[in-house]
Amino acid sequence: MSKRFLIRRGAGRGKVWSALPSAGFTLIELMVAMLLGLIVIGGVVSVFLANQRTYRTNQALGDVQDGSRLAFELMARDIREAGLTGCNNNGRMSNVLNNKSTAWWADWGNAVHGYGAGTATADPALTVGTAETNQVSGTDSLQLLGAADSGLSVAATPSSTAANFKLNDTTSDIVKGDVIIVCDPDHAAIVQVTNYNSSNVTLDHNNGSNPLPGNCSKGLGFPTTCTANGNGYTFGPNSQIFKLGAVDWYIGYNPLGGKSLYRVNVVTTAGTPTPTTQEMVRDVTGMAISYHQAGIASFVDAKTVAANWGAVDAVQVQLTVESVDKRAGTDTKPITRQFTATTTVRNRVQ
Repeated sequence: MSKRFLIRRGAGRGKVWSALPSAGFTLIELMVAMLLGLIVIGGVVSVFLANQRTYRTNQALGDVQDGSRLAFELMARDIREAGLTGCNNNGRMSNVLNNKSTAWWADWGNAVHGYGAGTATADPALTVGTAETNQVSGTDSLQLLGAADSGLSVAATPSSTAANFKLNDTTSDIVKGDVIIVCDPDHAAIVQVTNYNSSNVTLDHNNGSNPLPGNCSKGLGFPTTCTANGNGYTFGPNSQIFKLGAVDWYIGYNPLGGKSLYRVNVVTTAGTPTPTTQEMVRDVTGMAISYHQAGIASFVDAKTVAANWGAVDAVQVQLTVESVDKRAGTDTKPITRQFTATTTVRNRVQ
């Protein structure tokens, strides 16, 4: 700021008085101040935007990692239990279901069975397409069968030709139409429950086709004989009873038009075993599966395994997962990562 000076002339000599400073700023001073303010504001905004971008990126990476961990954990549980009969009987299995050769979930040969590019047949449990829950074209799928824990056991079997068991405990987990595995150290048997009476704790497994698919025989001995009485066998006290767990993992289209990891699970609906689709983990966009066979060093795809599925003892799954935020990447696209995990089929490893 500038100062003004006033001179007072007196007798003989003059006196110089300093005037008060003038108020306000010059135009140049105002422009400099505004420029400095803009620089400070620009710096603050720049820091804010950088922090916001970092936060969005970290959040997106966290979503991707959480999705992959959940997907692998859920799949690993089913893979580990594939082929489980519930008892140590070297996998000897009797199967009296009427549809064991036509329904994927009823065929014990599908205890571990994969489908992918080049396989002789498509996955019979799935439909490839673009509608909701349809399988995404070009992705692999995996079918797994095994005993699912139920905590039940046999109290007594009247005779080798009887079509019922008495259970040690009453239960609400078993209903008419359920497919179960009953086992002892000799062998296991897959059979459908035709009736369950909770008052006398009795489970029936008569032959016939009511409920569907029904049983071809009352006899549960090994090997299977599909006649009315069949190969009779008595499962003694404390023989174990499990529900049959049958699942199919695949990549499908979700309700939002994106892609998700899906699981088909067979549940009893109105007395009939029915494959039911569940969305498990959203934003899983791709899945490639390879398999290890006993006596072979490398992992191979489903086409190479061909008909030798009984020798598969480990499964390697590669998942492609993208972020929930579809503009989190530097190119305003979703962040995408690939993860790989290997799981042993415990019931096939000595």
